[in-house]
Formats: sequence, C-alpha cells, structure tokens
Amino acid sequence: QVQLVEPGGGLVQAGGSLSLSCAASGRTLSNYAMGWFRQAPGKEREFVAAINYSGVTTYYGDSVKGRFSISRDNAKNMVYLQKNSLRPEDTDVYYCADDATRVVVTTADFVTWGQGAQVAVSS
Repeated sequence: QVQLVEPGGGLVQAGGSLSLSCAASGRTLSNYAMGWFRQAPGKEREFVAAINYSGVTTYYGDSVKGRFSISRDNAKNMVYLQKNSLRPEDTDVYYCADDATRVVVTTADFVTWGQGAQVAVSS
C-alpha cells in the first residue's frame, strides 16, 4: 500500500530551524507533484508549500514565504521541507501529500496524505 511518512517533527525554539522529510513507499514520487500542508487543532488545513514532479517549480503559502523551502530528491523517493525563522504560530501537525497531475494547479489534487509530523515552536 502507499505510505507517506514524515519523520523530523519536534520542539523548536522561536527563530530556530527544523527540517522535515517525507519518505514514500509503494509510489514513485517522481511521477507526482508533492506538497506540504499543516493543521492546528480547531483550524483548517493550510497550504504550506508544493513542488512539481521534477523539482523545477515551487510554490509557497503566504505565511511561510521567505522562511520555508521545499525540495525533493527523486532518486531517494523523498521530499523535504526546510523551515527557518520559526514562529510560535508555525506550531502545527505537518503533512506531506502527493498530486498525480504532476504539476501544481489546485490543492484539491493532493489526494494521498501522510500521517503527519508534530512540530511545536516555543516562544
């Protein structure tokens, strides 16, 4: 079965950095655009970042532009989210997801989701 696993969560002080990874099994990620989303308790899921199938094109939510960076290594079947200048409001569960359209057009195309990585940012 398809699994997306996101190790790398943890507790970080405000202003610090954290890297998240998304490892895939049962699916070749080079055939997919990939995205990162986050969700806090009681909040709607928020788009964080996305990357097209080849890694050439990236997209970011307004709240993370200039601070987060998405990348991928298709040879390793992984995607990454580098998070810098973290703020307490970045405290969320972060999910990776894939998009079989291979390009990023709408968040509705992300249909397979990982289990989530808890990230807490302390003030």
